[in-house]
Amino acid sequence: MVRRARFLARLGLAWHGIEATIAIAAGVVAGSIALVGFGADSLVEMVAGFIVLWRFRGIGDSADREHPAHRMIAVTFWAIAAYVAVEAARPLLGGHHPEVSYVGIGLSAVTLGTMPPLAAAKARVAEQLHSSAVRSEGRQNLVCAYLSAALLIGLGANALFGWWWADPAAALVIAAVAANEGREAWTGEGGADCC
Repeated sequence: MVRRARFLARLGLAWHGIEATIAIAAGVVAGSIALVGFGADSLVEMVAGFIVLWRFRGIGDSADREHPAHRMIAVTFWAIAAYVAVEAARPLLGGHHPEVSYVGIGLSAVTLGTMPPLAAAKARVAEQLHSSAVRSEGRQNLVCAYLSAALLIGLGANALFGWWWADPAAALVIAAVAANEGREAWTGEGGADCC
């Protein structure tokens, strides 16, 4: 089962690397903080994947690394929440109008379809391993799906109706969800076994 946890973490790392690259590039081109924030969240999810790989590396008792890994993942959620909240406030206060990003719309739709199955697979492995770190990392994939939905709504509203403010508003949703997930990961809520 540890081998499966490592495989799923590596699979997530590969996808999030692609996702981050596309989202950040498309966000910079369109001036979309929601897309840049989504890409930054993907980078944070990569960090969580590396933490899970560290937690299960073959040296010593990996159970000793469970609690620190669990807490490090919580901190990654808070980092993305803080960054995205600050960056979302700037266009709302300054009236910055992001461009339409069809690349971002496509990326968010694909991510919305791929993250729930990955999160479910990680939840099954976490249950079998009694690992809150794996469960928290899997929850990040589920949060990614929620963020994809928020991003799709924000980018879609901008594209369809010209509602420029929907982009930073979607980013604020991303920040709020990430902050809450950080709190839950830190305390071990959501069915995780906290050490």
